[in-house]
Amino acid sequence: MLPGAARSQESSSAPRAYSVDSAQQANSSSQESAAPAASQGSPEVAWQQSLAAWRAAREQEIAAPNGWLTLIGLEWLKPGINTVGTAADSTVRIRASAPEHIGILTVNGAVVQLLAPTGGFPADLQIDGVPAREGVLETDAISLGGAGKPAIPTKPPVISWHGLTLAILARGDRFALRIKDSDAAARTSFHGLNWYAPDAKFLVEAKWIPFTPPRILKIPTVLGTTLDLPSPGVVEFRLGDSTLRLEPVIEVPGSQVLFFLIRDATSRTTTYATARYLHTGLPDHGLDRPGTLILDFNRLENPPCAYTPYATCPLPPEQNRLWVAIEAGEKRYAP
Repeated sequence: MLPGAARSQESSSAPRAYSVDSAQQANSSSQESAAPAASQGSPEVAWQQSLAAWRAAREQEIAAPNGWLTLIGLEWLKPGINTVGTAADSTVRIRASAPEHIGILTVNGAVVQLLAPTGGFPADLQIDGVPAREGVLETDAISLGGAGKPAIPTKPPVISWHGLTLAILARGDRFALRIKDSDAAARTSFHGLNWYAPDAKFLVEAKWIPFTPPRILKIPTVLGTTLDLPSPGVVEFRLGDSTLRLEPVIEVPGSQVLFFLIRDATSRTTTYATARYLHTGLPDHGLDRPGTLILDFNRLENPPCAYTPYATCPLPPEQNRLWVAIEAGEKRYAP
């Protein structure tokens, strides 16, 4: 019998937040149980069907009109005036089909403001679906202040012109403009993801050991910065002859999703070199009590950095860098 086949383990797609540069990623649909009770046929068949559906949804997410394959730029804004458009003299030059002069972004300390260019905003320029207006723009994180306290991710306004979208990201003490184009070559040439074949030996029941009180993990990023994210406990499980431990974090306060950042021996050969991610539901007795948690490594996925050089992904902490090979989940992406 598959681990957890007798009881359903909820496992939602993580609300892709500030820590993975994806507060705007449209992927809030729930995953099905990692090891669902069978409604028809055997638990093994139900698990296979659930995994196949999840993988199909994952490919649709990556290929979506606002997915990671559409990301064509991440431009750092300088203090003061930043002109945006396709014009050669633009501070931030858009390399896609777009107006010569889209707008002006001013940075004054922690405040970013959008102003109209000479002659006004281009026709059809919108902010969150309504005609663009001048004003202060929110970014994708609000700092709580104080050492060791994480930021609360928020969804920044999306400036759009047809298939082009722009959003302001806060990264440390700097701001960046994230640029997406639904007609990007990476998206129009997408031909699918690469997966290991499903293997039930990588569907395991882990022991949940809570931290009292929860710890704050220092999560490194590809930018060389560090994120402070809460870790409520550790999972302990066996793969083959090895007993392993992993520490998850919680990206959003109050989230019902655990986020595991992992690296294993396959990163040197068949999987993405820096990290893979796994999202699960909560342990069966909650975060603050010992219990069990189902881990389905067949649902390991690549970070956004696997698809674009313009993402700002977090990396696994040292304790989540495993010496064993987890030959399951998503392999390296081949454009």
